Amino acid sequence: MAFGVKRDELKAFQQKAESGEVALLTHYWLDKRFPNSKTVTKAASSDLEALKKWGSQYHLPEAYIDYGHKNLPHYDLFGEIQLKVLEQEGKWDQIERFHLRGEKND
Repeated sequence: MAFGVKRDELKAFQQKAESGEVALLTHYWLDKRFPNSKTVTKAASSDLEALKKWGSQYHLPEAYIDYGHKNLPHYDLFGEIQLKVLEQEGKWDQIERFHLRGEKND
């Protein structure tokens, strides 16, 4: 279950990703498989090669790409890698909004 995202944020994320850029969107997230995670950041792009190249700079294996959402392949990031990526991408608003510093995720 995802929540905490405004419609205009979701549309902007989808438009950027559909244009072939790598788009980032953080939202609250509950998943029984990851009981200690409260948020996830999706890194998506319709350009699979661009997404793979982007992921390689963060040492994310191609096998971690999820192909299940609306023709937008994406990485699901949480925990330490989520914070590292958001910091390096300069997404301070998402870090602060979702209180990611000090959050313990598995």
